[in-house]
Parts: sequence; C-alpha cells; structure tokens
Amino acid sequence: MRLGRILSLAVLALVLGASIAANWLAPAGYAKQYREATDAPPSAAHWLGTDELGRDRFARVLYGTRISLLLAPAAALLSTLLAALIGGLAGYLGGVWSRIAMAVTDLFLSLPWLFLLITVRALMPLDVSPFVSVLVTFLLLGLLGWTTAARVLCASAASVRNSDYVRQARAAGTSGQRLFWVHVVPNLKPVLHAQFWISIPVFILSEANLGILGLGVAEPMPSWGSLLKELESLVSVGAEPWKFVPLVLLVLVVTSFQVLLSRQEDAAA
Repeated sequence: MRLGRILSLAVLALVLGASIAANWLAPAGYAKQYREATDAPPSAAHWLGTDELGRDRFARVLYGTRISLLLAPAAALLSTLLAALIGGLAGYLGGVWSRIAMAVTDLFLSLPWLFLLITVRALMPLDVSPFVSVLVTFLLLGLLGWTTAARVLCASAASVRNSDYVRQARAAGTSGQRLFWVHVVPNLKPVLHAQFWISIPVFILSEANLGILGLGVAEPMPSWGSLLKELESLVSVGAEPWKFVPLVLLVLVVTSFQVLLSRQEDAAA
C-alpha cells in the first residue's frame, strides 16, 4: 500500500543519507584504533562500542553501509548495460546471433554464479588493497549478473523488432544501426529500468555473502559483509545486541527495495 511505499522510501533515504554523511557523523574514520578500549560496549564516545581491534563500530557501520549501497547500484548498472548490449542486440538481430547469445546466456545461467564469484575471488591474492578489492567485487558482480536480464531483454527486443513502426522505418530505408539505437533501445527502457532496480538488492546480498566468507571488500575498509562476519564470534544473542545493527540495516534495506519493487509490479499490472 501507499504507507508501505512511503516507509520504504523513508528508510532508504535515511540509511543512504546517514552513510553519505559518514565523514561528518564519524570524522575519526573507520580505521582509527582505540587501543585502550578494544571490544568495548556502547558508550558516549563509541555509540556501538568498538571491535576487537579497538575501531569504532558506529563509524564502521556508516562507512560500510556507504560502500555496500554504492557498490550494488554500480554493479547493477554494469550488468544492466551488458544485458542491454547482449540480450537487446541478440533479440534485434535474431537468427543465428540470437541463438549464439542465448546459448552463452544459458551456459552462464546453468552455473551457480554465487559459487563462481567465490571461486574467482578466491583465486586472487588475499592481501589486495581495499580499493582493488572494491573494484574487483564490483566488476565480478556486474560481469556475472547480467544473464537473467539478458533473456528478458532478448525477448523484448525481438517483439519490438517485429512491430509495425520498426518495419515501416526499415522500409523507409533507415539503417540497421539507427533502427537499433533510435527505435529499439528507447522502447526497452522500461525493462532496463526494472532490471536495474531488481538487481540492486540481489547484489547487496551477494556482496554480503562474499564479505561473510572473507572474499569481499578487503580490510580495513568495511562493508556489510565484513561487519556481519563479526557475528561468528557471538556467544549469545542477548549478550551483545549492538552487533546486530549491520544485520538489521541489511534486512531493512533489502525489504524496502522489495516493497518498492512489488508496488511497481502492482502498478504495471
């Protein structure tokens, strides 16, 4: 309903705004160590306590949220562009090109791509710099997450190719390249838009899975995955509830995206 959509937008705006303002809300940064207060509980100085290295957990949650929320849309944008190029072009060309593209897509779909992500990331050195790890994670998610969208776009492009206005433009002498960019691609925008937003929560969860396994963003840079990894050492649920803040944020953000996406599907129907 409308209330759910408003609440979801408010949650996403609040979380994104707080993460963007991390430099002001936590000016000390995510890597500074308070050696006199390692693994400390929440206090006035450290709202969510500190980790085992004495780093402020509130600062790390803010910066980690920013990394995850920027990484997922960037990977979604890359995967959507690849899906548009491969799936859209295959659907427009048809024939043998469509069969080849869909065969490659089916091959990628037959692979458990989360395990493929883990394998590719595990082959890299563990001591890579944080910036390189962010770039690699972003590229892996984007390069391996385009397949489902490509099939949808291939079918949509094939439908547009067979439409009356495209046939009229072709009969009028419009070149194939102009047909694709002027007549086909603009009509794929609703599908591209939907695939982009659907991919964001998927990539958020994928990055979290990689981080939990220690194969995501490298230390000392935080992300939701690396922050959730701290729960492995949790003795009991009620002992240190502040450690669940990254998990709560992850659930809230993914749920908010799902609510917004369901509203869009209802509106489209």
